[in-house]
Amino acid sequence: MTRRQALAIVLAAAALPRLVVLWSERGAILEELVEKSDRFAQTLVASGTFGFLPGRASGYTQPLYAWFLAGLYQVLERHWLVVGIAHIAIAALTAAIVLEIGRRVVSLRVGVVGATIATLHPFLVWHDMHLNREVLDGLLVAVVALLALVVAERKDALLALALGAAAGFAILGNARLALLPFVLAAFVALPLERSRRSLLLGAAVVAGAVVVVAPWIARNELSVGCPVLTTDTRALWKANNENTREILDRGGWIDDVPEPRGGPPWPEKAADLTLAGKPTQVDECAQQRYYRELVFDFWRENLDEKGRLAAQAVEMLWSPTFSVDSDDAGRGRLAELGRDVVEPAFMIAVYLLAIAGAALAPRRYVALVVLLVGYNTLAATAFAGTVRYRAPFDFLLAILAAVALVRGWDWIRERRLRPATRS
Repeated sequence: MTRRQALAIVLAAAALPRLVVLWSERGAILEELVEKSDRFAQTLVASGTFGFLPGRASGYTQPLYAWFLAGLYQVLERHWLVVGIAHIAIAALTAAIVLEIGRRVVSLRVGVVGATIATLHPFLVWHDMHLNREVLDGLLVAVVALLALVVAERKDALLALALGAAAGFAILGNARLALLPFVLAAFVALPLERSRRSLLLGAAVVAGAVVVVAPWIARNELSVGCPVLTTDTRALWKANNENTREILDRGGWIDDVPEPRGGPPWPEKAADLTLAGKPTQVDECAQQRYYRELVFDFWRENLDEKGRLAAQAVEMLWSPTFSVDSDDAGRGRLAELGRDVVEPAFMIAVYLLAIAGAALAPRRYVALVVLLVGYNTLAATAFAGTVRYRAPFDFLLAILAAVALVRGWDWIRERRLRPATRS
């Protein structure tokens, strides 16, 4: 198999099933389960303001996906076909990068099998065709993983800067990755064979991330009033209060957590009230501090409950089944079959094969997998866990699963050829 043939297989695996979902979901893509970044994007295109309302700047979300959507809407239009084709292109690019990771880690065959497994992830095939920012998360985590492997191999400072920049863009898409550059810095710096070089590489990774993220933080300080990645600490509070665990246990999500008594209106609600003829102002920075203090108070006063929440988050993150009823929003028997049978069977197989592949894959790659999925798991303990937070990282396990499958197939072929050779 040539690299061109391998790429064709992987791109077809990424595009064809998503085209089917795109067509079947075309009436719902812009209407159901829409990420708030879509509203930011529409406001940005219409008025030049990054916020819920024209002339009222906001930092209430991570900006990357909103910028991506705004580019589509500005150049083309807000249409299900525009969004769907763009998402398919991102999924295909992600699959191509996973193919290259597998090729570098072991072989082209491992790359093809791993990328095919990763891109045919049942949840992602459906989720990628809706307005959700995780489609960019998967792409950027794949870019980060590839660059981390290259930097660890070549020990090049400029490539380390590029790795840091990629991590910075990942942070702008997902604030839970805020500490990821430090994890990557440790990965490329170790082992400390040459201490100065290792420190330079680690510093370059962090510096690259700072260069990308700092302008956004400065923008929030100038336009919103506080130097933060996002003013939405309300989301962190929804994942850390006395009502959270019970709601998640019964299949709800943190959005179902009741608001605190006397709590200030959040920016989205204030915008809705304003549009309804009830002008409502909100101090995002004051609200950010208000919910942050509620979170810190909860952690200080309810350590046992926080421990149970953390354990629940890990279980939900790694569960092969859907633990949040709204994660699939399935309609009809086909959706239920995918949710209850196909997705769990797929992930259980990936988990088992990945465990076997971890014993066969190069140690450097296994270390990277442990660091990245370990970081994602720790982030879940501070926030919350669900399949859509894990799925962008699942390609790492898919490559390990591919190692096990390819090695297993080679072993079977050798066993079959031995009798013929002896005769």
